[in-house]
Amino acid sequence: MQHEQMWSKCLTVIKDNIGESAFRTWFAQIVPLKYEREVLVLQVPSQFFVEYIEEKYIDLLRMTIHRIIGAGTKLEYRVLIDKSSNSGTQIPSNMEQPKPAHNAKVALKNPYEKFVLPEIDPQLNFSYNFNNLIEGSSNKLAHAAGQSIARKPGKTTFNPLFVSGQSGVGKTHLANAIGVMCKQLHPAKRVLYVSANTFQIQYTDAVRNNTVNDFLNFYQTIEVLIIDDVQELEGKTATQNTFFHIFNHLHQNGKQLVLTSDRPPMALKNLEQRLLTRFKWGLGAEMGKPDFEMRKAILESKIYSNGLQIPDTIVDYIAENVTDNVRDLEGALISILAHSTLENKKLDLELAREIVSRITSVTLRITTIEQIRDTVCKHYALSVEAISTKSRKREVVQARQVAMYLSKKMTQNSLAAIGLAIGKRNHATVLHACKTVKEQMEIDKHFCTEVNGIEGMVKNSG
Repeated sequence: MQHEQMWSKCLTVIKDNIGESAFRTWFAQIVPLKYEREVLVLQVPSQFFVEYIEEKYIDLLRMTIHRIIGAGTKLEYRVLIDKSSNSGTQIPSNMEQPKPAHNAKVALKNPYEKFVLPEIDPQLNFSYNFNNLIEGSSNKLAHAAGQSIARKPGKTTFNPLFVSGQSGVGKTHLANAIGVMCKQLHPAKRVLYVSANTFQIQYTDAVRNNTVNDFLNFYQTIEVLIIDDVQELEGKTATQNTFFHIFNHLHQNGKQLVLTSDRPPMALKNLEQRLLTRFKWGLGAEMGKPDFEMRKAILESKIYSNGLQIPDTIVDYIAENVTDNVRDLEGALISILAHSTLENKKLDLELAREIVSRITSVTLRITTIEQIRDTVCKHYALSVEAISTKSRKREVVQARQVAMYLSKKMTQNSLAAIGLAIGKRNHATVLHACKTVKEQMEIDKHFCTEVNGIEGMVKNSG
C-alpha cells in the first residue's frame, strides 16, 4: 500500500474510536508524507499537536498503526515551520518507547515551556471598526477606553471593561472594534467575540456531551475575551458559575475581558454577587443616546461610505426626529432611499416625513406665519416692515414671496390669512408668489438650496 492508503485506513479505525469533534480537530488536519524503512511520517500543523496527540491518543495510534501497517512500524511527525520555504522539523513519536518501571525515574516536562496553540476564528465582524465608529459626547469614555485596550490588551487598568447602554447605541460595534483593532496590532493574540447567548448554548452542549473540561480549557486559552449582552446570563446559575472560573483564570493571568450589557452591573438582579463584584473591578462606561450632532455625523458617514447624495434638509430632519438609537437612524435612511428608488418617489422632505413617522412618533411643532416671516427677514437682512410695504425692489419682492411660499407649505392657514399677515396682500398675490418660488426652485439649484435652508431654520427655531 501507498502511505496515503495506509493512513486513510488508520483514520477509519481512529474515527470509529473517538468523537466527531475530536477527530476533526486533531486528525483531519494531519497529512501523510511518506512511509520508508518502516517509518510513517505525518505532517502536523504545530508542535502543540504533537504534544496533545502523544498525550491523549498515543495508545490508540500505536494499536491502529501496528494493526494496519505492521507491528514494527515506527512513527515520526513533521512540524511545518515556514510555509514559503516548506521547511520543517521532524519529531519522533514515543509510541515505541517502553513504559518506565514503577521505580524508574520519569522525565518531567518543563512547566515553563511554551506551546503554540492552533489559531481560532475570532468571530468578529470586521465591518464594525473604529474607522466607522463615530465618537461623540455619549460614547467618548467608552471609545477612548476601547482604543487604549486594543493597543495594550490586559495591560491597562480597564480590565474588565464593562460597557452598558440601551439597545442600539453602538455597544456591539464598539466591542467588535476593540477586537478588530487588537487583531490588527497583535495578530498572534487569541481574540474571541461571543454573545452571552452563544456562550450559554456552548456550555449546555458541553454538559450534554460530557466535555465541560474541554470547554473550560478552550476558554482559558483566550487572551482577549469579548462577551456581548452579558445580561442574558441572568438566572442561569450553572453557566454563571463556569463563567466565574473562566473570568478568574483570565483576569489573574493578565488577559483582557470586555463585557457589554443593556444595564450597569448594579441593575443586574439575577447574577451572582461574586460576578457583579468582579464586573466592577475595571472600568464601567455607559453609552447614552447620541445627540443631534452625533446623529447627523453618523448619517453623513453612512451616506459618504455608500457614495450617496442626499439633501442636507433630509439629513437634518432624520437627525432631529430619530433620536433613540443608531439602528433607527440607519433604518430611516435606508427606508427613504428604498422608497425613492423602488417606487420612483422624489427624494424630498415630504418623503422623509412619511417614512420617519412610521419609525418614530414625530413631535409636531406649531409653526406660525409670523415665525416664518421673521426668519425670512432675518435671512435676507430685512425688517418686517420692509416686506410689508408695497416696495418692488427685487430683494424685497423675493423675500415676501419666499415667506408666502413657506407659510403655505408649513402651516394650515388659508391663502387669505397668509396674505393678510404678510403685507396685507390678497389670496391671488399669495398664489402667484407660491407659483413663482416653486418654478424658480426647479430651475435654480442655488435658490432651491437657499429656500430649503430657510425652511430648516424655521424648524430649528420652533
